[in-house]
Amino acid sequence: MQTDEMESSMESPNLEFEYGDTDSLTAELSELYSYTEEPEFSLNRDYFEEDFRSHVRGRRWVQLGVEEQKAYVMRLLDALEVTDRDKRLKVARAILYLAQGVFDDCDTDVDVLYWSRHNVFLLYDMGIFTALLELLSMEIDNNQACSSAVRKPAISLADSTELRVLLSIMYLMVETVRMQTEDDRPEWRSSRAAFKAELGSPLDNGEPFTLLLFTMVTKFCSMNAPHFPMKKVLLLLWKTILFTLGGFEELQELKVRGRERLNLAALPEDSIKVVRAMRAASPPASAMELIEQQQQQKRGRRSRRPLVKQDSLDTYNERDPFKNDEARDEEEDGDDADSGIEGEVDPLDRDVIIQPPPPPPPLRPPTERVSFPKGLPWAPKVREKDIETFLETSRNKFIGFTLGNDTETLVGLPRPIHESVKTLKQHKYVSIAEVQIKREEELQKCPMTLGEEEVEETPAEILYLGMLPNLSQYVIALLKLLLAAAPTSKAKTDSINILADVLPEEMPITVLQSMKLGIDVNRHKEIIVKAISALLLLLLKHFKLNHIYQFEIVSQHLVFANCIPLILKFFNQNIMSYISAKNSICVLDFPHSVVHEMPELTAESLEAGDSNQFCWRNLFSCINLLRVLNKLTKWKHSRTMMLVVFKSAPILKRALKVKQAMMQLYVLKLLKIQTKYLGRQWRKSNMKTMSAIYQKVRHRLNDDWAYGNDIDARPWDFQAEECALRESIEKFNSRRYDKNQNGEFAPVDNCLQSVLGQRVELPEDFHYSYEMWLEREVFSQPIQWEGLLQGP
Repeated sequence: MQTDEMESSMESPNLEFEYGDTDSLTAELSELYSYTEEPEFSLNRDYFEEDFRSHVRGRRWVQLGVEEQKAYVMRLLDALEVTDRDKRLKVARAILYLAQGVFDDCDTDVDVLYWSRHNVFLLYDMGIFTALLELLSMEIDNNQACSSAVRKPAISLADSTELRVLLSIMYLMVETVRMQTEDDRPEWRSSRAAFKAELGSPLDNGEPFTLLLFTMVTKFCSMNAPHFPMKKVLLLLWKTILFTLGGFEELQELKVRGRERLNLAALPEDSIKVVRAMRAASPPASAMELIEQQQQQKRGRRSRRPLVKQDSLDTYNERDPFKNDEARDEEEDGDDADSGIEGEVDPLDRDVIIQPPPPPPPLRPPTERVSFPKGLPWAPKVREKDIETFLETSRNKFIGFTLGNDTETLVGLPRPIHESVKTLKQHKYVSIAEVQIKREEELQKCPMTLGEEEVEETPAEILYLGMLPNLSQYVIALLKLLLAAAPTSKAKTDSINILADVLPEEMPITVLQSMKLGIDVNRHKEIIVKAISALLLLLLKHFKLNHIYQFEIVSQHLVFANCIPLILKFFNQNIMSYISAKNSICVLDFPHSVVHEMPELTAESLEAGDSNQFCWRNLFSCINLLRVLNKLTKWKHSRTMMLVVFKSAPILKRALKVKQAMMQLYVLKLLKIQTKYLGRQWRKSNMKTMSAIYQKVRHRLNDDWAYGNDIDARPWDFQAEECALRESIEKFNSRRYDKNQNGEFAPVDNCLQSVLGQRVELPEDFHYSYEMWLEREVFSQPIQWEGLLQGP
C-alpha cells in the first residue's frame, strides 16, 4: 500500500478539471441509465415504431413537419389517459424514445442530441410534463406495488419499470430545457422561463414538484417503498433544484444584487474567477519518499558530520527512518506532510546546519515547481466583531476600562493603535448574514412598532416553507443514502438497499457479466454520491443567501444527523484511487451505445476502462463534500472541535495529494480552522502545509490561527452553543411562519352591544337541532341560582 501511495504521489500530475454546476450534457444524460437498462433502448424504439407506422405511413419522424409532429404527440397524450396499465406503459416508452432523440433515425451523437432537444421542447409545449406528473403521483400512491415490493426477498429492475420510464422522461425534459445554448429559438427561451416558474411554484396539492421527490426519498428510506429507483429520483431532484433556484453563477449574481439592495460594499473579488485562476501545489510527500530522501541526504553527509544545534535534534529524531514502528505509527500518517506541500527539503534542516552540506538531488524536475502569482489571491477581511474585540483589548491594556461596542472613540490610545484601527476598518466586510441577524433581533424586540415583515416570494423561500415541517426527515434520508453509497461503507443487513434499479432479474452467470455488473454497481453508487453532495451544497448556499436562519436550521439538522463524521469517513480512504476510478464502459454510454455498432466486450477491455486522467463525477463529489463541511464548521467553535475530536487532520492531509487547486483550497480551509487546537508539535512538523494555508486561504487580520494563544479563554461547550443557535432559529420560524403568533397582541372588543351584535356564521345542521338542544341543555336542566352567591 505504501508503494502504491509513493507511486501515486510521485506521478500525480496536475488535474485539468474545471468545476461547474454539472458535467457535459452527454455525460449527464448517460449517467441517467445503468448499463443493466441497455436492452430497454431497443424496447422503447420498437413500441414507438409500432405505433408510429400505424398512424404515419411511409415516412420517418425526422421527415414530418412541426404541425404533423404536434398532432402525433397530441395523439400520444390522449393515449396516456387509458386505464389499461400495460397500454399506458407502451405509450410512455414511445414518449421516452422521442425524448431520447429518435436515435434510430440518427447517424451521430450530435444528431441524437439535436433531435432530443427539439423533441423535448415540443413535448413540453404540448403539456406532456403535466400528464406525467399525474401518472407519477399515481405510481407513488400505488399501495399494491409498495406492499408487493416490501414482501419480495430480492428487488430488481422489473419492480420499478413504470417509475423508471416516467422519471427518465421528466429528467430528460428538465436537463435539456435547463441547458441554455446560443442558438436557442425565442419560443424555446419563453418555454424555459415558463417551465422554471412551473417547477418552482406550488402544484395542485399546494407543494412544489421538489417536495414530491423529497417525499419519494423519505418513503424509500423508511422501507415503505423499496422498489423506488433512487438514483433517478436523486438526479431529478438535484437538477430540479439547480434549475429552479439557480447554479453557482446565478448564486454569485444574487449575492451581488442582495448586497446592492442592502447598501453594502461590493464584493472584493469574484470568488469563482479567483478559484479558477489558482494553480495546484505539489502534494505532500509520502513516508516512503521521506525515507528515500533522508537516505540520500545521509549518503551525502556521511563523510563529514556537521555540528547541529540542540533545538534541531527533535527534528532529526522525528524524521529518523529507523525509529521503531510503534513510535512511527503514533505519528499520524508518518507525518506525511513533513516534507511540506511543495515536496522539497524542510527549511528547518537548512537553517540548523552550521556548515551546509551539498544540496540533495531534487525530488521532482524543476519544471514542476509551482510559481505563485505575486501577492495573495484573496483580499483580507475583518468583521465588526473583530474590531470591537481589538479595541476592547487595547482599552483594557492602556486605559483600564472599556466602552462596549463603540468603535469610533480612540481617545487615550497610542498612535499605533489608531493606525491599526484604520487598517482594520479599510478591510471591514459586512456580510448579508450579519445584516439579517441584526434585522431579526430588531423585529423580535419591537414586533408591534416594526409591524409585519415583507417576505419576498423567491423560489428558495417557497421551497423552505414547503420543506420546514419535515425538514429533519429529508436531511436524515439524504444522509442515509449517502452513507449507503459511500465506498468506505460496509454492507450491513439493516442498511437500505440502493441497488434496486441496477440489479437485473437474472443474476450474472459468466465472469464477463459479473465484471460488467460490478462496474455498474460502483458507477451507480458514485452517481448517487454526486447527486446528494451537489444537492446538499445547493440547498445550503441558497438558504444562506435567502435568510441565514434558514441555512442554520438545515446545518443543525445535518450536524445532529452526524454529517461531519460521515464526510470524514468518506475521505478516510485512498482518495487518489477514488478520484482516478474507472467505473465506466464508454461503449455502453448513451448516446454512443444507441448510434454505433457495439464492439465485443472482453474482460481486458473492461479492466482497462477509459483513458481519462481522473473521474469527473468523483472529483466533483469530493469538492462538494469538502464545501459542505466548510459551511457546517465556519465560525462554529464547537463544530471545529468536532473536527479535532474525530482526528480529521491526517485524513485531510491525505486529500492534499490530489493536485487540483479548488480541492486543495477547501482542504486547507478545514485545516486552518483547527490548526490552533492541534498543538505546537503538529504545526512545527507541518510548516509547508502552514505556508500553503498562508498562500491560498483568505486572511482574517485578527485571526490568531497559526499560534492559538487565545484557546484557553474559550472552553468547549457544544450544547450551550447549539442550544443558543436553536433558540434563535425557533424564534425566527415562529415569528415568520406561525400565523397565530400575534394572538396575544390582538385588540379585545369590550363593548357588550358590539359583541352581541356580531353576526356569527352557524352550520346548517344547527338550525335543525336548535330546539332539541335548547330542550336538553337549557329547559330540562335545573339552574342553581344560589350557587352564584356562594364563594369559590
